[in-house]
Amino acid sequence: MAQGRQLRLFANAGASEGIRRAHRMPRVLFITQHRPDRSPGQRFRFEQYMPALERAGWRCDHSPLANADDDRILYQKGNYWEKARFVRRCHAVRQRDVERMDDYDVIFIYREALMTRSIRYEERFRRSRARLIFDFDDAVWLMSVSEANRRWKWIKDPGKTSKLIALSDRVFAGNAYLADYARRFNPATAIVPTTIDTDEYLPRTGERPSGPVVIGWSGSITTIQHFRYAIPALRVLKAKYGDRIAVRVIGDGSYREEELGVQGLPWRKETELDDLRAMDIGIMPLPDDEWARGKCGLKGLQYMALGIPTLMSPVGVNTGIIRDGHDGFLPSTTEEWVEKLSRLVEDAELRGRMGVAARRTVEDRYSLRAWQDRYVAHFNELIDQRTNDRNDRTEKDRAHARP
Repeated sequence: MAQGRQLRLFANAGASEGIRRAHRMPRVLFITQHRPDRSPGQRFRFEQYMPALERAGWRCDHSPLANADDDRILYQKGNYWEKARFVRRCHAVRQRDVERMDDYDVIFIYREALMTRSIRYEERFRRSRARLIFDFDDAVWLMSVSEANRRWKWIKDPGKTSKLIALSDRVFAGNAYLADYARRFNPATAIVPTTIDTDEYLPRTGERPSGPVVIGWSGSITTIQHFRYAIPALRVLKAKYGDRIAVRVIGDGSYREEELGVQGLPWRKETELDDLRAMDIGIMPLPDDEWARGKCGLKGLQYMALGIPTLMSPVGVNTGIIRDGHDGFLPSTTEEWVEKLSRLVEDAELRGRMGVAARRTVEDRYSLRAWQDRYVAHFNELIDQRTNDRNDRTEKDRAHARP
């Protein structure tokens, strides 16, 4: 009888705790590498959904690793002592996350908790009361290290991705290629595409400024190599049209291509939309390899949301985003790039029609508005599952406690 009373008390205490937690605002902790508004992946994968989560009653907390000072050393060669100190600070941040992990209902991990081979903190989070969401939007199980950090390659372990997927209660994959990989380790995988806030991304208004037709590319220091796949076609176009066209590169302020008259522009959040709107045509060239197949089409979606006619290599998710000849083009060869770009350079009406169709595609299928309810539903479902699991355990405890 004493044992029965103890078990009943335990069961009632568990139920009371469940009731107390059920009546408080649910909380999610976002585990990331970068501060808010710094990383395109973070901005478009989850940061833009935070207001929708908060409207649905969630409290959102963010735990980044790198600050603005860290950015200045992480992507430059050398700085070995500073990088070592950065790693130590990262461990301190994640240890504080472990100490408060039971305060959360969901812990959301974007790619990894640490930029090293370790998964110790994800394993600790797994033992908390929180449900785990793992989100990835690149083929991060493949080795990819920036040129500035080649000597640090040994601390990376892309093979840890499968372990993080297996640890999680739900996996958000940015496209079908990534989802196919994730489902090998965890069936609780959902395709959540990268989306655009079309209330923020509005097309250029008014008359187009006079001047050359601007062919533009947007990316970063780490993806500038993809722009180079378009250079052979752009050289042909420059020879063909001369000053009738201009080439614009955004994301790497140090990049130069004298033959095309290119001086790269740095990425700046405060001018990002105006920098993009200055383009008449947007391009997203890619190689056809495993890493590229994992890309989620963000650059192209940004152009399209702004009503900019877009050309994307027919690799991975790109073939599902664009209907060739309707809301964009999918050129494969240099000759096709030259031909499709020439059509757009010469035909302003075609640029206008294709831009309108591109915008509509994003609004219907890849916008924040189209996806925010489904996104929030994933979080609510995890809470419901945990509540049901707790109720099942409580009933079993009660049944076992009955004399």
